[in-house]
Parts: sequence; structure tokens; C-alpha cells
Amino acid sequence: MFNKILVAIDGSEMGNKALEAAISIAQEQNARISLLHVGRDAVTSSYMIGGIAYIPEDYIVEMEESLKKEGEALLNEAKAKAEAANVPAEAFYVKGDPARQILDRAEEGGYHLIVIGSRGLSGFKEMMLGSVSHKVSQLSKCPVLIVK
Repeated sequence: MFNKILVAIDGSEMGNKALEAAISIAQEQNARISLLHVGRDAVTSSYMIGGIAYIPEDYIVEMEESLKKEGEALLNEAKAKAEAANVPAEAFYVKGDPARQILDRAEEGGYHLIVIGSRGLSGFKEMMLGSVSHKVSQLSKCPVLIVK
């Protein structure tokens, strides 16, 4: 029933539980999983030069590279965990709005199930923006398993 499973991972406890659930389902269904990490933009502090905010370009590039390496490390670790459980896995690193990227990948890839952790953002941000898992569950064209 679920031959292709998309798993959103972010390194959080809920993301790790989502991975474990996806691996278990994939084993039962003899399915493949795709791991997706949506990288965030470098958030930097700026300083003022003549009343104009300025962030050095090399600093931004360095931060972006660092965030990408962190994301790729998470993906490699998750892929190794899946493969150790004899579950075929592939990994994707993308940037952008997390909910939109998950939904786009799921639709483009023809996935049968999305597995995602219940919390990514916290506190005021989550209340104001809505959680990624909520947006994905509301807008997805395939079933979504939200892991707590």
C-alpha cells in the first residue's frame, strides 16, 4: 500500500521518532523511503554603516555552507540508520519553506505516505505561523502520519 514513503527530518526528537516510524512501516510494506531535510536560511545579525544595515557577503556564504553541512550530516546519519534496517533510502537536501518543500517533493515524487514529526517550531512562532506538520496534513494529496 505504501511503496514510497517521504520522511521529513530536522534532527529534533520528533524528527527522529518520525524516522523510526517510517523505517518500521517500510519494513512491513517492503517500501523505499526518501529522507528530506529542508535547510533554513542563515539568520544573521547585521551592523549599521551610515544608517544602513550591512551583512558581509562572505559571512552569509559561510553560514549557508555550515547549515548545509549540518543538514547533509543529518541526512547521512538517517540514511545509514535506514539501510542498517535493510530499508532502501535516498536523501534530499533542499532550501525554502519547509511545508511547501515537503508538499512539492511528495507530489512530484508520487509518494504514497508522508511521515513527519509533530513539532518543529516552538512557542510563539508556532502559534503565529502554524506548524509545518499541520500545514502538510491539511494540504497533502497523500496520507500524512504525524508522529508524537
